[in-house]
Amino acid sequence: MTSVIIGVVLFIAALLFASIKVLREYERGVVFFLGRFQRVKGPGLIIIIPGIQQMVRVDLRTVTMDVPTQDVISRDNVSVKVNAVLYFRVVDPERAIIQVEDFIMATSQLAQTTLRSVLGAHELDEMLMNRDQLNHDIQAILDKQTDAWGIKVANVEIKHVDLDESMIRAIARQAEAERERRAKVIHAEGELQASEKLLAATEVLTRNPVTIQLRYLQTLSEVSNSKGSTIVFPFPVELTDLLKRHSASD
Repeated sequence: MTSVIIGVVLFIAALLFASIKVLREYERGVVFFLGRFQRVKGPGLIIIIPGIQQMVRVDLRTVTMDVPTQDVISRDNVSVKVNAVLYFRVVDPERAIIQVEDFIMATSQLAQTTLRSVLGAHELDEMLMNRDQLNHDIQAILDKQTDAWGIKVANVEIKHVDLDESMIRAIARQAEAERERRAKVIHAEGELQASEKLLAATEVLTRNPVTIQLRYLQTLSEVSNSKGSTIVFPFPVELTDLLKRHSASD
């Protein structure tokens, strides 16, 4: 008789142990009654009738998921390897359990296909320069498609866009050619501005012959002060006539 009582007590204790569930603040329990959805419970102490009710725990915290490296062919036919990181969380535990078998796996697979399709529609330069816009586009598509699963995609970040060695060398040559082009353009613009200034100076000098002679004398003075070989300059006849007229007037 005593053993029967002990057995009953142990059975009741095991039944109570199996019935009591404790859910943390960030957890919810999706409860099914004889296979049919009943309600979402938690957090705190939850009582479940064993054999009649079943509960599935759902974590509401943000999940950080690495999207595996994907081979992507850009719109300009460049092959690259791209990986990303995805941040999402469950906002509706009922749909996350009922609408999809494994919402984490489903979100991961959807992120991989979306990453390939979005990046494949852009050229390589856009992948390298417009990451913020690409991140936003991928996040918007994923958030829209996972809404039926009770999932909220908060953010998507492209981490790496890896190129093969031949493409890296080609980009380096392209960048070098671009720098040379800019240098030649700047040099040509400088030459153009200098020629315009010289033309303007020439027009001023031609309107006043005396100014030409004064400039000539200034040049002679500068050359005479330099320590070097002897330099012979022709003495302009116009300057001689000018000096004669100046002496006659005195």
